[in-house]
Amino acid sequence: MSTTQTAGSVSRLRCIACGATPDSAGQDFRCTACGDLLEFFFPGWTSAPPASDPSPFEPAALKSLWLGRRTSREALDQSGVWRFRELLPHIPEEHAITLREGNTPLYRLPRCARAAGVENLHAKHQGMNPTASFKDTGMTFAASSAHQGKFKWVACASTGNTSASMAAYAARGNMHSLVLIPEGKISWGKLSQSLDYGALTCQLRTDFDGCVRILNDLVRQKPVYLLNSVNPYRIEGQKTAAVELMEQLAWEPPDHIIVPGGNLGNSSAIGKALLEMRELKLISRLPKLSIIQAQGANPFYRSVREFGGKKLEPMTADTLATAIRIGNPASWKKALRVLQATGGEVEEVTEVEIAAAKAEIGADGIGCEPASAVTLAGLRKLRRSGFVKPGESVVLILTGHVLKDPDFTIKFHRGDLFAGTPVAGTPDETEAAQAKYLQRAPVVLDAELGAVIAALDAAERNS
Repeated sequence: MSTTQTAGSVSRLRCIACGATPDSAGQDFRCTACGDLLEFFFPGWTSAPPASDPSPFEPAALKSLWLGRRTSREALDQSGVWRFRELLPHIPEEHAITLREGNTPLYRLPRCARAAGVENLHAKHQGMNPTASFKDTGMTFAASSAHQGKFKWVACASTGNTSASMAAYAARGNMHSLVLIPEGKISWGKLSQSLDYGALTCQLRTDFDGCVRILNDLVRQKPVYLLNSVNPYRIEGQKTAAVELMEQLAWEPPDHIIVPGGNLGNSSAIGKALLEMRELKLISRLPKLSIIQAQGANPFYRSVREFGGKKLEPMTADTLATAIRIGNPASWKKALRVLQATGGEVEEVTEVEIAAAKAEIGADGIGCEPASAVTLAGLRKLRRSGFVKPGESVVLILTGHVLKDPDFTIKFHRGDLFAGTPVAGTPDETEAAQAKYLQRAPVVLDAELGAVIAALDAAERNS
């Protein structure tokens, strides 16, 4: 195993807005010239490698190298992120923190395909990562950069998944972690992970965007390393999910990749990887990358549809899909760029559409958290609009495990998910009733064999 840099793998930072190329990033990972986000780029990819470079970026050689590492016993080779390290900025091996992240399955969804009206539908399940969400693929790399920088504390603002992932990788790297979460607006299943991994967890009386503001002020005053997705190391790690997906598809891209839209770091990362893989001739064409948001947390959808992507107006987000309850997404400009570059679409879906799609995915034997299900709900709308054709191949990115938010699942199947206070995107009880056929509430019976047989026969008649 080697993490030696070659001329082709040397990376630089660049501002996504003004193009400035600083030698290093500040504590808030913002451009000092214009205040926008930074990203990594690789100058050597667009120029011929020198004769002395032992690892020129030859597509067949890279594919063979990465495939061979799958049988390696080395820790970095067993990671579905570090296995593709030739595409990542250089971090020395002694600073790498890994929990064998990545290596997530690609599932066929035959029942969902029939329901959505497409022939070829798969799901890349990033919820099968060590802490049960896609955040691990970015966190392994960003936490390693913090370790390299000798930081004692790392911190994030979170709706749940980021905090769980950060706390785990910080613990693994012998660092302390600080989590800022919005009070009362987080799944306890996710919060329990942060507590178990030893994080200092602060519930602030604000929303996610308010937590972000406090965090940005904090890192400018204290030696704390910021691990939200504005950190470009996070994006680099997360982009490997797309590389792994292409490898699983024998490097034949699907026609469409559909991603949930919250803070928009994940869609930015996947899109960045697709563009880089085409640049390196690892793939011959780009899939259309589409982004789906909840109707109650849809600032990016509104930006594209109402303002042509020229501006984004923050909003007070409101959705039961807590992982994407974000009203001011930090990476919206990056997401807009990949949306336009790949010819993708942006869509919004209601709370009932999300809940129904989650149950439909579950009926295929695959569990996911609510935010993941926006992908299937969005696919149905994209299919109805004609953007997705019946014969085209589609991959849904499922971002979190079903056990991230078990209360949502239980409430849906009991029929009381939408009872009480209305949620934005749920207009009335009529729409909620349309999803009733998907509900599978527990049946309470007397402890008698005949009662169980009667229930079994009834279920058989209704199947």
